[in-house]
Amino acid sequence: MDNVNKKPTDAEEIFLEFKQAENSKKLIATPSQETHDAYVRNVIFIGAKPIMTYVTATLTQLSNQQTVTIKARGKRITQAVDVSQMIIKRMNTVGYKLGGIRISSDLLTSQDGKQRNVSAIEIDIKK
Repeated sequence: MDNVNKKPTDAEEIFLEFKQAENSKKLIATPSQETHDAYVRNVIFIGAKPIMTYVTATLTQLSNQQTVTIKARGKRITQAVDVSQMIIKRMNTVGYKLGGIRISSDLLTSQDGKQRNVSAIEIDIKK
């Protein structure tokens, strides 16, 4: 069997193009991916953990970022407000400020199959 005149298959061509792009450093993350990753890192989602866990996580993010968003839904909204107030009021020597508050409602399907509106809040904290 003579390999000199053999044409590469589609998979082989794709692999060769990938290798060439990798060797020439053309594989770079698109700006939309980088923006999305940065946004996800700046958000603290409130759940069932103790409140100080979220305060610590928010303060850690604030040490690296200018703005951090605290997000919560339903019964956890009060806990999100508590986290933001602990950072703003009790850490007043550091100078954190309230950036903005957004409220909304999300349409979710409950376990019994019904559509329900669940309140949501986003609280921005700035340096």
